[in-house]
Amino acid sequence: MPMEALYAILIPFAGTSLGAACVFFLRGQLPDNVQKALLGFASGVMVAASVWSLLIPAMEESSSMEHMAFFPAVVGFWLGTLFLLVLDYIIPHLHMNSEDAEGPRTRLSRTTMLVLAVTLHNIPEGMAVGVILAGWLEGASQITLGGALALSLGIAIQNFPEGAIISMPLHGSGESRTRAFMGGILSGIVEPLGAVLTVLAAGIIVPALPYLLSFAAGAMLYVVVEELVPEMSAGKHSNIGVLTFAIGFTLMMALDTALG
Repeated sequence: MPMEALYAILIPFAGTSLGAACVFFLRGQLPDNVQKALLGFASGVMVAASVWSLLIPAMEESSSMEHMAFFPAVVGFWLGTLFLLVLDYIIPHLHMNSEDAEGPRTRLSRTTMLVLAVTLHNIPEGMAVGVILAGWLEGASQITLGGALALSLGIAIQNFPEGAIISMPLHGSGESRTRAFMGGILSGIVEPLGAVLTVLAAGIIVPALPYLLSFAAGAMLYVVVEELVPEMSAGKHSNIGVLTFAIGFTLMMALDTALG
């Protein structure tokens, strides 16, 4: 595997790890307004990545279908959405600032379910990086190394606050700084693993590339709408999240356009 591909796989995980390391330098939990701002920013990055890095390339790869070029994107998008919906029902997890766990009943600790919640929405991010890299490695005409790196960098930027949002509350709830840091790390490990598995299956992926690109987009947008937006809008001062959403969206859009 080329070193460029390895960098693209590891960059998002590095973002999560650096964010989780904030637990060693900051005290207490992040203020609500800061959490809303970070969630809004992450949402903006993921929405822009879904459109510019995944859905638009999916339709461009299907341009030979002419007026039906949208078809693979629609099918893949719905499959990705339903895939996350199923995972949401079968994996026990607990969203931040929530008292009620989702999924099947379990005896898992609150800490474990918090980590599972973040791990759940990291799955489509790892898949997105993997499918973009697989397309580039196999020479797909609409996918460039710059575009793949832009997606990795955008996800890494939104993973930084995500790592902090996981590790800081874990420490605030009684976990040691080291255990809280490891919780943040574990929540992000699924991304490089998912990316590597996707790249290794490159021979199978390329013929279905438009479907897989849009699959990752549907899964990511499910996470944004089902989890991130409700959390950033809860309570007062939801306009903070809206503003940082716009910042994250325009930043990812600019990165993808400039590097792609």
